[in-house]
Amino acid sequence: MDMNSRLENISAEQMAPVCRIVIPKSCCLVIFGASGDLTRRKLIPAIYRLFRQRLLPRGFFVLGVARSEMDSDRFRALMSEGLREAFPEECDETCWRDFSSRLHYRAINYHDAASYRTALGEVLPTLEKAADSGGNRIFYLATPPGVYGDIIGTLHQSGLASQANSHVKLVVEKPFGHDLASSRELNATLLDAFRESQVYRIDHYLAKETVQNILMFRFANSLFEPLWNRRYIDHVQITAAETIGIERRAGYYEQAGVLRDMFQNHMFQLLSLTALEPPSLFSADRVRDEKAKVLHSIRPFPLERLEECVVTGQYAGSAAAGIKGYQDESGVAVDSGVPTYAALKVWIDNWRWNGVPFYLRSGKRLKRRTTEIAIHFRPVPHMMFSQTMGGRIEANTLILRVQPDEGIHLEIQAKNPGSRMCLMPVSLDFLYPREVSLSAYERVLLDCMEGDQMLFVREDGVDLSWSLLTPLIQALEDRAASGVLFPYEAGSDGPAAAAALLERDGRCWRPL
Repeated sequence: MDMNSRLENISAEQMAPVCRIVIPKSCCLVIFGASGDLTRRKLIPAIYRLFRQRLLPRGFFVLGVARSEMDSDRFRALMSEGLREAFPEECDETCWRDFSSRLHYRAINYHDAASYRTALGEVLPTLEKAADSGGNRIFYLATPPGVYGDIIGTLHQSGLASQANSHVKLVVEKPFGHDLASSRELNATLLDAFRESQVYRIDHYLAKETVQNILMFRFANSLFEPLWNRRYIDHVQITAAETIGIERRAGYYEQAGVLRDMFQNHMFQLLSLTALEPPSLFSADRVRDEKAKVLHSIRPFPLERLEECVVTGQYAGSAAAGIKGYQDESGVAVDSGVPTYAALKVWIDNWRWNGVPFYLRSGKRLKRRTTEIAIHFRPVPHMMFSQTMGGRIEANTLILRVQPDEGIHLEIQAKNPGSRMCLMPVSLDFLYPREVSLSAYERVLLDCMEGDQMLFVREDGVDLSWSLLTPLIQALEDRAASGVLFPYEAGSDGPAAAAALLERDGRCWRPL
């Protein structure tokens, strides 16, 4: 029997009274790497949707810069193609003409200061005056990480990183370094040129509606916060499963692997938001202070007993599905020991979470695409129904679904209608109405324009997560030489050894 209670019909008008819509100050967005895939598939479609919803300031424009030689008309044509691929139903010709007039392009040499003076120093003031943008600039690094240092250093040397009577910001895409040493080097370069208050390190997972709602759900509802601790919660599972493989990113993935790609940022950010203490004020720095405290409290992984806390795997091919194994992908070494799946057991050594394990898993080529946080409450302390019904009662579970179908799902027990005494699981669901939500990139771009750093990772957050993971990654890479990497078939739940990680504790993963 389906007893789902869905709130799918909430209209934008019904939700409007509790929403805060702020139009940012006029500014320009300078995109480094503007000829690349990220700009075409993600950034420009997100900015176009903000423009169409009238959420952009009047004096806003985009200046794309990259090494490719082209003029602004060619750049607009390429961006139009990307928009039609991303949102074919939203391509309004009149709206696109108005929007595309705000798109400009200049070729640049990332390593040459003279090129910056020509492409930016001479062009930007003219465009800013015409748009009346007030000189406020956002530099967005949509380039390979290898050129971050050159771009940041040259922006600093040219004086473009600081402008009198205006605001300058820098947006950095992940990865934030390759390990602890490289992340510290990158942060030192960033903070030589910009203040921390100017730096926006993007983790687009944090812009998902459900992720943002974790704090609201916990701290605005007196029902759940008193239960959010070791007395009532048995364990927490955080899952980020993908059905896709590495696509065309073999060069990056062979250097990164799943732990660098997913855990250092997305997974640890979800963990810290789930486990943090109530901040004294809902502000970016207070929230990020509490997230840092969680990362400080994570117990270091026992490197001499890795089997107790970590399982790594690599997807094999599936003949039935016609899917290649990882080692058969183009650009991947035939004997690659890079993990595409990892499951971790994490302990947080503080008062609230003492004795409560957090199980984290993420992988590619799994059965289903899903990202969720599952709060598993403790079972009832006494089975008072033992004389009238057999079996055990499933404990309540609260699911915070990040993607797809963002929302909140609560599993409870209720009596099955009829004369027999038996229980049935009942699901209570809340799904976010699609018409009132912004995509992840729309949200982070808008927040950056507004100067709200709530959804962006601070320097200490990057440093703490790498401090935890770098020793683990190094130990795993040393062990990989002996061939200890569990294979799993594409389209499966992952390696069987990952299930054993929980079974030893008398628990099991939620099915994908």
